[in-house]
Amino acid sequence: MTSSCSAPLLAALLVLTLLAAAQVQAAAPSLAAATHVVDTVSDSCDAIRDFVDYAFCAAALRSSGPGASTADRHAHLLIAADLAAARGASARDAADAMARAERDPAARDGMEACAILYGATSVPALRFMRGYAAARAWDRARPLLALTGQAGIGCDAALGGAPEGEDKGRMAKANREFDQLSTMATALLNKVDSRG
Repeated sequence: MTSSCSAPLLAALLVLTLLAAAQVQAAAPSLAAATHVVDTVSDSCDAIRDFVDYAFCAAALRSSGPGASTADRHAHLLIAADLAAARGASARDAADAMARAERDPAARDGMEACAILYGATSVPALRFMRGYAAARAWDRARPLLALTGQAGIGCDAALGGAPEGEDKGRMAKANREFDQLSTMATALLNKVDSRG
């Protein structure tokens, strides 16, 4: 009696096991896809590599925190604008301090010009552009692009007649970093805006 009862039970268990195995196998591709995470920083930086050094772009975006690697390109644009505005404000403060301490008139004038360019053009333009980009108001963000990078270029030109020195070298380094960050923000805005 036990052998006749266990045969249907074994057959039922076998059918249930096969059904469970089939469900697991069918779910396996979706589970694999769910565990595969795309590094969006690489994607965003690759999209603008014609304008900005890829390694610089990736390091800058990743510096904002662990969420950057899964953020979308719009978020990367906002991160780049924030980084550029912060670097521009820092460059403005440094130029202002160096101008106050400078004895050479040409170097002092150049540093004052740098502080003005960062404080009156690029940093406010980046902050406004970021706000419009956050709201996806591309028609308002786009006209600000011409102003966002002016400080780095203008500061280098203003310091052209100043004698070589440590301060001029520090400002040149700050200008290069700012140029890359503002170019990142500009290039990402162009990519995000073109996608609609």
